[in-house]
Amino acid sequence: MLVFGAAAFLAACKKDDAMNSNSDSFPIVIPLQTTVQSAVVLGDASVFAVLAGTSVTNTGATNLTGDLGLCPGSSVGGFPPGVLNGTLRINDKIATKAKLDLTAAYNDAAGRTATDIVLLSGNLGGLTLTPGLYKSTSTLAIYSGDLTFDAKGDASAVFIIQIASSFNMTSGRRVILTGGAQASNIYWQVGSSATFGTTAVFKGTIIALKTITFATGATLEGRALARNGAVTMQANTIVIP
Repeated sequence: MLVFGAAAFLAACKKDDAMNSNSDSFPIVIPLQTTVQSAVVLGDASVFAVLAGTSVTNTGATNLTGDLGLCPGSSVGGFPPGVLNGTLRINDKIATKAKLDLTAAYNDAAGRTATDIVLLSGNLGGLTLTPGLYKSTSTLAIYSGDLTFDAKGDASAVFIIQIASSFNMTSGRRVILTGGAQASNIYWQVGSSATFGTTAVFKGTIIALKTITFATGATLEGRALARNGAVTMQANTIVIP
């Protein structure tokens, strides 16, 4: 197990807060992993841009490309004015099966392990992650810098980020793909809720245990899949990769 952002690292860099500032004086290098991760199988959940458990709420000119689903809840609001370029499915056969597949995908992502797993903590802003498995034992955030995924020339490379608690991306921050990295191969398993600030630009499939909330103008190339909670949108653009 490779440890990045653990207590020992933080103690060594405490005075300069190198973890959060990513200063030039303390460049942060993420170890390359040799264990190749396979894609998380989403099953019938793969066709959904948004899939929630309790409710879906939208305000403003949200544009979804992909299906919109809810199970077992019954409240979907805000379409229109939101535009759905897909099918609305509430507690039908496909939505019910997709919810089962979502649970299986969540458990798969949460249960992944590797001998060279990299531990993360705090702020991911300013970092570059290469293919492999990443784990946080608490919360994670992206602020004071953007986060880059570098596939090192392998368009099939998979990234899995396990987050024990909540995830937060602050306003105006971006996830950047380079080296052939694909949003379809990035999976964020969130043990609580995920929130995205205004105009945040995010990539990958979010598989959250609880809620997913997008502030005004946030965009997602991926999927917003909430197992047990609601998905809330405000003039967002969400497109299945």
